Parts: sequence; structure tokens; C-alpha cells
Amino acid sequence: MIIRPEKPSEFKIIYDLVKVAFLTAQVSNGDEQNFIDRLRASSGYIPELALIAEQDGQIIGHIMLTKTYVYGPGTKHEVLLLAPLAVALEYRCRGVGSKLVLESFRLAKKLGYKAVLVVGNPAYYGRFGFKPSLSFGIVHDPPIPEPYVMACELEPQALAGVAGTVSLG
Repeated sequence: MIIRPEKPSEFKIIYDLVKVAFLTAQVSNGDEQNFIDRLRASSGYIPELALIAEQDGQIIGHIMLTKTYVYGPGTKHEVLLLAPLAVALEYRCRGVGSKLVLESFRLAKKLGYKAVLVVGNPAYYGRFGFKPSLSFGIVHDPPIPEPYVMACELEPQALAGVAGTVSLG
């Protein structure tokens, strides 16, 4: 399996992969594939952090980290948003998602980013160091149930003093 940045010529394949992957997700709003298009069109898009997993020439997984901000009283802190992570159904439970997360974190650290936020399953994302964002003083607007909005420090104490509000999509 190879993990590498996505290419514009693959956007349609990724769109379809994400759409099908989220048909069987525990939680989905049915718009994840369109959310990726909106993220790519935003100023927060980082092509080096939009990755695919490829096996035997076939795209089997996708992850994207984009810039977002935590706004506090008179402050604005840059963080990354992990959204969405998708793996083709027949490749789930084989470590593809984990490898995508870990490689995206490695590259993000190399590029100087210090923290990542996600809205997702705490049982899954907890294994990568994600904790409830509320424990860092970060809340989501509009409100999402607390355990599902999480933050991960890529460097120790990266979120010390970064309390505020974030909107993740």
C-alpha cells in the first residue's frame, strides 16, 4: 500500500469513494463527499495534507487535513481539521485508516502544524491521542455533543492557552 497526496485527476474517484464509504458509516450526514469539494475550494486547503491510500493502482482510502481556527477573546489560533477519513468497505479493519491518520500527522508536524481537531467517534480517534476538545477549553459552534468534538496535540502543550470557539464545517 502506498500513501501519497491526491491528484486533481483523482478528485472524481475520491468523491465516489467517500460517498460510498459513508453509506455504511455509523454516523453520516450524507454530504461528506461534497464537504471535501468545499474544503478543496477553501483557503484552508493544503494539497500536501490531502492523502490517498493506494493498493494495486486502486484508491482505497482518503484523508484530508485543512486549516481552521480557534477564536478566543482577541485571539485566533491556527489548527488543522481532520475531515473526512474514508476507507473502502472491503479494506476496513486492515489498518488503512490508521496508516492514513499517522502519515497525515507525520506530514503535518513536518510542515509545522501543532494540533488537529476532528468530529468523530471517540473510540476510534482516541487511539491517536484525541481527547474531548472541551478539556482544552475549545467548544464548537453550533454545538455538537461534547464527546464527538476532539483535539489532538501534535506537540506537547500545543493547545495550552488556546481556549475558544471553532466551527468545523
